[in-house]
Amino acid sequence: MPDLPRNILVTGANGNLGRQLLSRLAELSGQGASQPIEVRALVRSESAAAQVRAIPGPQPPEIMIGDYTDPASMAQAVAGCAGIVHLVGIIKEGAGATYASAHEKTCRVLEAAAAEAGCQRIVYLSILGSHEGASNACLASKGAAEAILLAGRVPSTVLRVPMVLGPDDFASRALASQAQARAVALVGGGATLQQPIDSRDVVAAIVAALSDAKATRLGLDLGGPECLSHRALLLRVAELHGANPRVIPIPLTLARIFAAALARLSANPPITPAMLEILQHDDRLDPEPACQALGIQLTPLIETLRAYTGPEVKKHD
Repeated sequence: MPDLPRNILVTGANGNLGRQLLSRLAELSGQGASQPIEVRALVRSESAAAQVRAIPGPQPPEIMIGDYTDPASMAQAVAGCAGIVHLVGIIKEGAGATYASAHEKTCRVLEAAAAEAGCQRIVYLSILGSHEGASNACLASKGAAEAILLAGRVPSTVLRVPMVLGPDDFASRALASQAQARAVALVGGGATLQQPIDSRDVVAAIVAALSDAKATRLGLDLGGPECLSHRALLLRVAELHGANPRVIPIPLTLARIFAAALARLSANPPITPAMLEILQHDDRLDPEPACQALGIQLTPLIETLRAYTGPEVKKHD
């Protein structure tokens, strides 16, 4: 069993990955530990808290509702916690959340509260391609948030990941739906390189990073075992369903014009220019250094696709 901190805070715990992490920590706590792992989940609303309460299992986490950007709220959340997993982040700005508030401000508030509370480790989930000098506003903001934690007083590990595929999440559902369509429109014909990673591997990476007792500050790029075009990825999922959708290419320039127009005309557009650029970002990396540093093994892509996008996957309303 990993030598995990006995008190762990998970922020943004109601998301798909957060709920998987909470379930995994509960499993580890029940696997012969000398003392149980006490987990606290910090969420922003009662509806988010209800999602956490719905997680099956005998060891529910303590749930706190608070404001990620409020120092007093964060101080209360981190109190008594040795390990922190920070899952808060957005790829689309809205009326209630900017990149600066969701990324830099939450990390600045978290770092201050964690240092004051004597926390031992922070694990931050970021996006592959993030760095302070990025031309994309979201990636630059994420990079700035990473820098705050890596330069902070609490040893931190930053995990930068690409598309994550997991149970009943948006990316998996979208792939399965597109794969079974007669025709599917793809920006640039689906030439963008993807390196999707199994959500179970991301959870394993987070657990491994939490177990690191050394006072290290580390940024790791972690992707899946295969790099392929979005079109090739889609066709692999289609093959599982015995389908063969016709791909209709959409010029990237046209997609950019459309996203810019939506941003001007709508207060909450389905896609923004910054979000489009993230989705069209080429992901290509060697995952082995991160896997060695964390002591994890990656799930083969075909196993991930069968588990989350194949015909045997149970559909949820």
